[in-house]
Amino acid sequence: MTLDFSRPGKPTDNGLVESFNGRLRDECLDTHWFLSLEDARSKIEAWRRDYNACRPHSALGHLTPQEFAAKATRKGC
Repeated sequence: MTLDFSRPGKPTDNGLVESFNGRLRDECLDTHWFLSLEDARSKIEAWRRDYNACRPHSALGHLTPQEFAAKATRKGC
């Protein structure tokens, strides 16, 4: 494995991660008050489950990440 860092000030170097970080911030971090570390973990985990299991992603052919992974696993068998 090789670490590869984006250039400072160049978010287009890693658009997928930047898009994910923006969604996480807009939909979760900026909309909740976290009362404790455990509360933050719980709310972020709920958002993560929804993001991966319930929400279709256009980049995945309008499948959820969970559906896309299951489909890819079936093809590999």
